Amino acid sequence: MRTRFKVAAALAAAAAIALTGCSGGDSGGGTGDGDEALKVIAFTSGNQTPVGAWWVKAVQEKADELGWDLTMIQGDFDFQKMNPAVESAIGQGADVILDGYTDVSSIGSIVTAAQDAGIPIFSIDAGTEPSDAFAVNITTDQQQIVDQTVEALDESVGGLDGKTVMVIGHDPHAGIRMRAGLAVEALEEAGATVVGGEPQQVTSPATGRTEALNFVSDYLSANPDGLDAVWAGWDDAALGAAQGLAEGGSSAKVTGVDALSESIAAIEADGNMLATIEQPWPSILDQLVELVQAYEADGTLPDENFVAVDATLVTKDNAAEITPSDKLG
Repeated sequence: MRTRFKVAAALAAAAAIALTGCSGGDSGGGTGDGDEALKVIAFTSGNQTPVGAWWVKAVQEKADELGWDLTMIQGDFDFQKMNPAVESAIGQGADVILDGYTDVSSIGSIVTAAQDAGIPIFSIDAGTEPSDAFAVNITTDQQQIVDQTVEALDESVGGLDGKTVMVIGHDPHAGIRMRAGLAVEALEEAGATVVGGEPQQVTSPATGRTEALNFVSDYLSANPDGLDAVWAGWDDAALGAAQGLAEGGSSAKVTGVDALSESIAAIEADGNMLATIEQPWPSILDQLVELVQAYEADGTLPDENFVAVDATLVTKDNAAEITPSDKLG
């Protein structure tokens, strides 16, 4: 059993700490010694996304409830500013680090600093495969996401064999990269032709909807009625694709991932948007906090450093029962 190490060092960097905000309480919690609060560093690069913003708020609420001494660092997708801020906080001492929605490939310097200091990192959606960088990384099952969305498309077109499907991805995002690749494999195994033989790559999440719309519009301009379906790795791109199909007079269906309010409304409207995926982030955070509490109590680390949990296919049949991901908090 590995135990917690507490580190104290005078490596404060004023510019980096400007990115941080602190929250804590006087009741509950502890360091396992019963005499002081658990000192927690939490960081995310994706705080400007709906789910990332929810995570920041939810972790702060958990910290208040449990009496943690919390330093929250919000990265705004700027790793050159975020990583040094986290490293500086590590240098000032901590018991636990929480990572929300920041892929391991982007935080190598943070991982090194944490390992040198003996501080475990507990993560949510920080990569798609096991990594010794983390005490645990809990995310959703990418293969299940693909299986559910591809099956939905298969049913909607009366079988994928001989059909033409566009796949839209964004390789810099580890989860999207993995599931888009898996989607290409699944579609081709089902007998479909994937446009271009690979995912159409959106260059930036900020312009993903417009880029996806253009992918579809351009393809339909050259191949009227040439698309039977579109598989998109996240909802914003799926909504752009659905718009492109509608404007092109196509009845082809689209699937996405995220369960945004707009996506759920589009599914209920019975237009081009066929389905999306709900990822259970609140229950995943609860699971992560329980593991942190076990570590706080006696130094016990999780038995596995990677956990993939089930996701839910959202269709017209169950859309009204789903809490949209942009309405979590």
